[in-house]
Amino acid sequence: MTQEGKPKTPKHSQGGTGRSCGLCLFIFLLLAGASAVAVCLIYRPRKPSFAVVGAAIYQLNATSQPIISTSMQFTIVTRNPNRRVSIFYDKLQAYVSYRNQQITPAMDLPPLYQEAKSTVALTPLLGSGTVPASAEVVNGLMMDEASGVVALRVVLVGKLRWKAGAIKTVKYGVYVKCDVWVGLKKGAVGPVPLLGAPPCKVDI
Repeated sequence: MTQEGKPKTPKHSQGGTGRSCGLCLFIFLLLAGASAVAVCLIYRPRKPSFAVVGAAIYQLNATSQPIISTSMQFTIVTRNPNRRVSIFYDKLQAYVSYRNQQITPAMDLPPLYQEAKSTVALTPLLGSGTVPASAEVVNGLMMDEASGVVALRVVLVGKLRWKAGAIKTVKYGVYVKCDVWVGLKKGAVGPVPLLGAPPCKVDI
């Protein structure tokens, strides 16, 4: 027998919970986007600048194809040109490439906070190990060492956020390419002269 007139127990709707979570996420993203737009419209933040001002080569052995041994250090100066906007860098990595081929493992750099109108120097030690290399890289390095001039590219990749007062923007990808020409004689160890180091190219 069935019992009529007995009230049915309401069932919780999983769809309603999902819609609430989706709405909260949408509102969060909307507020984050609005903050980023506000910073850009009010303060118009400019990109930071980077430049390589020093170099040292401790190991650059290209005689054991198909691997090379590398250990080098660069002094990289970054400038925040903004008067009212500071910069946070997250998940920065640095490596060196030669003829568009990476010749050092990517190195994780610590998080960096850069105040408005400030300059910070980074001195990452890159390499200190062996990496696989193509015949083009090995032969090119040997020829460049013989001529006394080696063209390298120092690369920084990561994320940055701008901060103005209590407002922070969302994270933006940053890609920095620094082309340098160093004077290097075979067997030389330590600081080397910079024969050319134009301002780095910064893409955000």
